[in-house]
Amino acid sequence: MAARLPSWAWVTGLTAGATAAVIVLAVQADHAPHPTAATAKPSASASASTHPTAKPKAPAEPVLPDESGSGRRIVYSLGEKRVWLVDATGKPSRTFTVWPGTVNPRPGRYSITLRTQSLKGSDGVEIEHIMYFTKAEGVNIAFSNALDGASPPPANGMKLGGIRLHKEDGAALWSFGDQGTRVTVVS
Repeated sequence: MAARLPSWAWVTGLTAGATAAVIVLAVQADHAPHPTAATAKPSASASASTHPTAKPKAPAEPVLPDESGSGRRIVYSLGEKRVWLVDATGKPSRTFTVWPGTVNPRPGRYSITLRTQSLKGSDGVEIEHIMYFTKAEGVNIAFSNALDGASPPPANGMKLGGIRLHKEDGAALWSFGDQGTRVTVVS
């Protein structure tokens, strides 16, 4: 009678055979020609949404108004609600937006007449870096920023001459302008 093989021998034999078959197939596949994927160009709509061809342009720096004078000065544009800090060569070193009060100064040339480190504004907000430069309608006109960096609340019919700045812009203006620094206000 023939001897019967134990089951572990069958399993070992089948596993070895399968492993050998996989190795043979892998070697054949490595030496065979490799298929290449079709290189289709994406459609215009696909390339526009996933691979933009042009980078978006950064917004252009606001241009210093022509009628703003010359030399080192602070320029305040009523229409643009913007301030420029202009160095001695006539080039703006910084520009930023502001929140004007309810009373505006007239266009013209002024200078900083008084600087106050901090106080409570006429609207009840704690402010700092106050730089006065004129009066209009009996109201002092000055640049300042809120201590907490907040924008001014609605005026509710009050006459306010504060031109509020963002906190970091207030600090920059304070460093730039001393008493006597020229201020040009344009339309």
